[in-house]
Amino acid sequence: MVERKIELRRRQARQRKMRKLKGKLATAKDNKERDALLAKIRIVSPWWKEPAK
Repeated sequence: MVERKIELRRRQARQRKMRKLKGKLATAKDNKERDALLAKIRIVSPWWKEPAK
């Protein structure tokens, strides 16, 4: 049971971090800032792809 709680806590933290990074990505001003944010997102979730506009 303890292991499952640890897994859930990690998953929730990852989701919160992704939400925060996606928000910053949406308001990024220049390409340098976007590239830095995309690199951070890829560290957290390697298979995430930016949605097509």
